[in-house]
Formats: sequence, structure tokens, C-alpha cells
Amino acid sequence: MSAAAVRDGRTPADRAAGPLGAAAAWTALAFLLVPMAVVVAYSFSASRSAGTWGGFSVRWWAEMSRDPEIRRAAANSLVVAGSTAVLAAFLGTTLALGLHRRARRRGTALADSAVLAPILLPDVVQGVALLLAFVLAFDAVGRVTGSAPALGRWTIVCAHATFASSYVCLLVRARLATIPRSLEEAALDLGATPLRVFLRVQLPLLLPAVAGGALLAFTLSLDEYVLSFFTAGAGSDTLPMWFASAARKGVTPEVNAVSAAMVLASGALAAAAMFLQRRRS
Repeated sequence: MSAAAVRDGRTPADRAAGPLGAAAAWTALAFLLVPMAVVVAYSFSASRSAGTWGGFSVRWWAEMSRDPEIRRAAANSLVVAGSTAVLAAFLGTTLALGLHRRARRRGTALADSAVLAPILLPDVVQGVALLLAFVLAFDAVGRVTGSAPALGRWTIVCAHATFASSYVCLLVRARLATIPRSLEEAALDLGATPLRVFLRVQLPLLLPAVAGGALLAFTLSLDEYVLSFFTAGAGSDTLPMWFASAARKGVTPEVNAVSAAMVLASGALAAAAMFLQRRRS
């Protein structure tokens, strides 16, 4: 091979693969983003038909904001997502700290598998399992107290937190792996208690990952349908549940507006979560 062929450090095969790789990447990106872009664009159509462009208008966004069912479902979704973010951030962070401390002890592999299980298991399986667990727990409480609890927003929060905390745990553990152990040891040598070491050394360094995990949990909860369907009670329908019910009757411009709002909100939250998780200070 001539020196000219490799003058820039790349072989002819590398040069040929470059454009092909770029084309494949752009094709995959278009496959993911174009449908969402179409939904957002058609949410601003003045036409009564969801798939017909009738000129620019914000009519359907206004209709969406005035619809009482959508407002109630959106309020439920925000309350559930916010509660899930807080609960998942706490559970995921404490779980990550515990697993990090026991990284070289027996049973760690089993614990890691348990963390990954909510992510890998199908949502339908988790939904049925959680519903059965709630029913059995409610029955036991009813036998003791004479009044059994009912499904509602709090059961949706518990269901969402079971899988969202796994994502938080993974993010926090990845951040913990970058923190030098010498920082904790130095603080302990200077007389700090383990609690003070956590509050003054570890927690400030973990905050970007914890905040990013909380935002990711909020986003995942906001979009979750299957677990909400199995664990929701009367009057606790979330926005994805309303959307699924409305879509069965036919996609309308109002459905387009709801879809566009969810796409924009989820995208912004996911981007914020990624930004915070990548921070190193």
C-alpha cells in the first residue's frame, strides 16, 4: 500500500466506510425522528382531519388546553411523574450506594440481576405481577383493619418507581465508579463521620447523576401506559391512558396536539437528564 493511500492515517476501506456509516446513521435518525416531526407539524393544522394540512393554526392546542378530561389526565400524569421522580431518586440512589459498598462481596451478581429485571421484563408481566401484589396486600390489610385500600394514583406511583429506580441506580453507580475512593478515606482520616462524608463529599459529586436520574424517571413515568393501565383506579387515568382511549375512536387533530405536547415535553426532559448525567462537576 502506498504512502499516499495512508497519508491521513486511513485506509481506502476506511474512506469507503465513512460515507456509508454516515448514511446509515442519518437514515436511522430520520426513521426515529420523522414520524414525531410529522405529528408535531400536523398538530398546528387548521383542518378537522388529522392527516390533512389545512393551513397553520393553534386551534387544536387551544381545544386541548380547554378539554376537562385532558386537563384532569394531565394533572394526574404530572402528580404521578413528580412523585415517581422523587421516590425513584431516593430508592435508586440508596440502592446504588449499597451495591457499590458490596461490589466485591457474595451475592452482588444476584443483586445486579434484580436491578436489571424491571428494565428487561416486559411491561405486561410487571403490570400483572404488580396488580396481583396490590390485590393480595389490600386483602390482607382489609382482614386486619376491616377497610381495604383501593387502587389510585399512589399505586401508579409505586408501580412506576419499581422500574424507574433501576435506571436511577444504573446512572448513580456509573457516577460512583468515577469518584476516587481516596476522597472518602481522606475525609475519614480528618475525623469526619460516615454520614458527614456522604453529605459533604459523595452527595455533591453525585448530584448531577441523581438529578439526571430523577428527570429520566419523570420522563419514563410521564410516558408509561401499560403499568398505569394495570394499577390505576377510578379517576386516576393518566395522559397516556387518555390518549390510548381517544386514539381507539380515531386519530383527531386534538390527539395530534396531545401527542405533540408529549413529544416535546419528553424530548426536553430527556435532553436535560442526559446533560445533567454527563456533568462532572
